[in-house]
Parts: sequence; C-alpha cells; structure tokens
Amino acid sequence: MEKSLFLVNKSVKEAIAYMEEKDIKALVIVDEERKIKGLFSHGDMRRYFLKGGELSANIQNAMNAEPIVFSNRQEAEQRRREKPLVIYPIINEERVVIDILFERESIENEQVSSILSTVPLVIMAGGKGTRLFPYTKILPKALIPIGDYTIMERIIKVFERYGCNKVFTVINYKGNMIKAYFNELDKDYSMDFVEETEFLGTGGGLSLLKGMIDNTFFLSNCDILVNADLECVYKTHKMNGNKITIVCAMKNMQIPYGIVETNDEGGIQDFKEKPEFSFLTNTGLYLIEPEVIDSLNEGEFVHFPDIAKRYLERGEKVGVFPIPESAWMDMGQFKEMDVMMKTLGV
Repeated sequence: MEKSLFLVNKSVKEAIAYMEEKDIKALVIVDEERKIKGLFSHGDMRRYFLKGGELSANIQNAMNAEPIVFSNRQEAEQRRREKPLVIYPIINEERVVIDILFERESIENEQVSSILSTVPLVIMAGGKGTRLFPYTKILPKALIPIGDYTIMERIIKVFERYGCNKVFTVINYKGNMIKAYFNELDKDYSMDFVEETEFLGTGGGLSLLKGMIDNTFFLSNCDILVNADLECVYKTHKMNGNKITIVCAMKNMQIPYGIVETNDEGGIQDFKEKPEFSFLTNTGLYLIEPEVIDSLNEGEFVHFPDIAKRYLERGEKVGVFPIPESAWMDMGQFKEMDVMMKTLGV
C-alpha cells in the first residue's frame, strides 16, 4: 500500500517519475496525516496534458479531487467484481487511508480484451534501417531479435492481447526474408504482405492497401514497442470522432546551459538557468480511419506525419493520446536498442 501513497505538496513531474519508477498505474494523493486528497492515474495524466498542463505544476492541478473511495475491504472487493477501477482507496471516518486494493493484474501475454478483433494492424517494415548498420546489412530491421522474439513479433504480441488477429505488412528492403520468416511461423493471426517497388516513406506505402482495409486500423513503425492501453486508445479515438489519433509520449528535457532571451532590438530580456521543457513526441503508433488510405496518391512518397498535417489543414479531427515516456521504447539506434533490451530483461 505504501508505495501508492504520494504527498500532495509535490509536482506532476515528480508524480509521473514516481509512477514510472514503481511501475504503478495510479497514486493516492494524501497530506502529511495520510488523509486522502485525490487520485492520479494515467487517465488523469492524459486529460491534464491534453488541456495543456505543465509538468512543473503541483499535483493538485492534475489529480482527480473527487475520487471514488470505500469504507472497508469488502465494499471495495464488491465494486471490483462489478465495475473494475484502477485503484480502490479504503479510508476511515477521518478520511485517512487505511488500505488500498488494486485492479487485478493480467498475466503477461494473456488476452485482456477482444475490442480489436475487427481492427487490423499495419506495420511499416520497408525501410533500410541504416542507423542499425551493420546489423541491417544482414537482416531487415523487422527481424532483429529482441531476446527470443523479433521486434516485429513483439509488436504483434502487444496487439494480440486486445484481440487483434489481422496483420498487414508493407515490405521493401529484404522483404523476402520477412515473408519467409512469417510464412513458416506458427501463429494465431493472419498476415498479408504488400510490396513497395520503390521507397514510399512511413505513410506512402498505405496507398498499396486500397481496397484491402475497410475498418479503423492501427499503423505502427516496425522498430517501436508501445505499452499503452489499446482499448482506451480505440475508445478515445471513436468518442472524439478523430480521423487520425497519434499516440504520443510525454517527454521532459532540461537544457544543460543558461539561456539568454533577447528582444527585437537585440537587448537582453531575460535569463533562464538550465530551463526544463515538457512536450509530447510522436511514438510512431497511430489509429486511423480507412478513408485516409483512399485519399493517398498511388506511388507518392510521403511520411505519415505529413498526411496528418494535411488533415489538420482541411479542418479534420486529428487527436493525440498521451502515454508516459516509459511506455514507449524505440530501437531505431543502437543506444535505444540496448535500452529496450534492458527494459525487457533480455
């Protein structure tokens, strides 16, 4: 219980860092006397950042100040059976937290939902992976092993947990190796390959799927792992009526230098010593409506962020689904691949 308590006088940044360090999905925000002040979950974090919240702000600005609480363990257990929550704080008459129940954890690789049973996954696996030379002189990036599985298998396993059973793969560089590997693999999902005859970027290859996809679909780069609640991503996308939803990781960076700000006349306006910046960065995972495929020109080289910009310029809804930085792993470079392997314990 103790690791899920977090003091109300701390910042949003500290709360997120603590959640990532302890690998927990929610915090009970308390004062010095352990009296409950609110809850802070990944959902609260997303809502806060979508409203433009700052990491440096006090956690009170981002927490749910009216949490659902329980007076005893039996009451919490009953609610957990009827309508699951992320966390179940149990308090006494003085609102002091005396116990906490948590959502039931699923076993790794166990299916947690079937919501994506009609939602295909498209993986862009046509690039040369030049930043991983000399590995990719021998293997395509999609087949680089991360422990006992290739990176592409690991991506698919994440989606299988939510019922996804249909995969499309856009291939180019060493594409026959990818086809041969997956055609011989004993798998519980179907896989179709579409071949680029020339490199079309991270978005242009979607034009090859015209007439093949008629449902909302996920698009993923072949060198990332995103440990997000995909059911929540899908429901948020549909609820907001988005044409495209971009899954973004929250990043916080500190400039290791003092910054001088100037005015239009070249005079000094302000000094900032080692300022911190918070921003959302594109993970390379998207949820997309099928009409986006139909809008593409055949044979056009285009990266997917540029496709998203087109929709924004037309006034279409392009949304963001924020996730913690720790929920995104990228193996596009050797250093990042090492981090992924260490994180996964392989």
